[in-house]
Amino acid sequence: MVNAETLSADRRTRTRADAADHGVLGQTKLNPFGDLHTLQHLSARLARSLRGVFEPLLRRECRTWAEPLSVQRFADYRTERGEGLIAWLPLALHPTGGTAFCTLEGGFVMELLDLFFGGTGTAPDPLPTEFSPAAEAMMGRLGVQLSRPLAAAWEPLSPIGFTPGKVESNPALLGQVDGDDAMIVTRLGLAAGTSAPVFLDIVYPVSALKPHGTALTGKVVSKPVEPDPSWRNGLTRAAMTVRFPVRSVLAEPVVPLSTLIDLKPGDVIPISFGQEVPVMVGTDQLGFGIVGTANGQAAIRLTRLADTDPGQAANPTNANFQNGGTNP
Repeated sequence: MVNAETLSADRRTRTRADAADHGVLGQTKLNPFGDLHTLQHLSARLARSLRGVFEPLLRRECRTWAEPLSVQRFADYRTERGEGLIAWLPLALHPTGGTAFCTLEGGFVMELLDLFFGGTGTAPDPLPTEFSPAAEAMMGRLGVQLSRPLAAAWEPLSPIGFTPGKVESNPALLGQVDGDDAMIVTRLGLAAGTSAPVFLDIVYPVSALKPHGTALTGKVVSKPVEPDPSWRNGLTRAAMTVRFPVRSVLAEPVVPLSTLIDLKPGDVIPISFGQEVPVMVGTDQLGFGIVGTANGQAAIRLTRLADTDPGQAANPTNANFQNGGTNP
């Protein structure tokens, strides 16, 4: 489950800066969107959907969660990522324009490539300095699969589409961004079994998100989720087996207290009832019926329901039902 306490051991140990950047006098404010709670909620939605992307590739169950957001300059983010093999995948935003980036450890990409070709998920040691055409194709395939849940996570806020571009191992080749550009870094964690967690970053330039500033500073209203059909059918079947007491009150005579005090075995309490008697389910009245016999047993034939127009009462006659509604 996203952000569950049981995943605390999977989280990275470094401290991230507060997403709400208040700026310094004389410097450009990095984050114009405030506390970014809405984007954090979006990241949590995206993290829940990543299992459907990575579990088929890893061929095993995995855990996913969303890390706290941070706002950094692109040059600082590049330094943080280090000099190892990193996959930098551009994600073009449409229709508003701009480009986000998906970054992933190169070793994990090589493991996915090995699994894709039937291997055990082993990355080469040492790692190459750049991606092979097969690894680039693998990252492109992953980008297409990520773009769908990414667009679905953004849908409650703004209809944004994502189109993956050509993966690069050298961020200097990403011509769409400058080192001083402010970036919002959303980090998603992924762990399978006892393996060390892997972190996937979706990096949004602040400039690319400015057309969606109103949505980012508002409140997220998630669309209602349709219940699982198998769960709903099971619930319906279980509800249909609930048993309710059905009873009919033939008569409710009223006698004085003096009569009750003098009652003894053999005394007769006279009662009377009309042709129809009420039929009750629990404390609610279901309708009215006629007392008779059916298949040799006492029975009541429903003539009308409680909310039925009396002029449309059911026909009380039945070949298998004999009217026995006579006074005893």
